[in-house]
Amino acid sequence: MDVIKTKGAPAARVPYSQAVSAGGLLYCSAQIGVLPGEKSVVDGGIDPEARQAIANLRAVLRAGDSRISQVVKLTVSLVDIDEFHDMNGVVLEAFRAHRPAFEVVQVAKLPSKARVQIGAIAVVG
Repeated sequence: MDVIKTKGAPAARVPYSQAVSAGGLLYCSAQIGVLPGEKSVVDGGIDPEARQAIANLRAVLRAGDSRISQVVKLTVSLVDIDEFHDMNGVVLEAFRAHRPAFEVVQVAKLPSKARVQIGAIAVVG
């Protein structure tokens, strides 16, 4: 088991890893729309937050020798399920023709007042 860490995504502020590689898979912790080195989510609502969360996820995937096209499972948490359509448009743009297994849940609250959180499991290599 290898712990993955990159400065290309926000550092973990609690005791967890950005990702863990084990058994040929990369288990990525969920990312929110915070710029690396910052503490607050980007301004502008669900669209820019989802874009930044995916940018952070891409950085973690790269650090773990993977990429978006190797994601097998995507997990999205939304504070407001009514923002699904807008969030899904950003995800579709990022993943293009690749369609991993996908789960979306509505949650009461996310860290740093985020509106969306995106995590993934991907194949390594």
